[in-house]
Amino acid sequence: MAKLKKITLWDWLPGRSWRIVANVENANDIPEKLPPRGAILVGTLEHPKWLAFDCPCKSGHRIMITLDLSHRPHWSLHGNSKLTVSPSIDFHSPEKRCHFFLRRGKIEWARNLEVGNHVRKR
Repeated sequence: MAKLKKITLWDWLPGRSWRIVANVENANDIPEKLPPRGAILVGTLEHPKWLAFDCPCKSGHRIMITLDLSHRPHWSLHGNSKLTVSPSIDFHSPEKRCHFFLRRGKIEWARNLEVGNHVRKR
């Protein structure tokens, strides 16, 4: 098992910006439970592979986005204390769609999303 940076009590306190709370070497080492607004970086800042976090819609699903430049599509990571990810994150399932931007540690929901007959406005 890879060495996991200890997730401190401070990281579990509410009211903080989205940020990277730990790094792991392998996706299998991502903890099951993450702090609110906490993300796990798989790889290093110099060679990032994945970013994992629980979806801000709070329905319980985990999102993993690839940061590896050799994959298509891939996302870019900017900052870790107030996380910015680009482009937007667009999660699809048969029941729902969660489409949002993560900028400067804040979630900005995309508007008027349709999945079948379900429309989500935020």
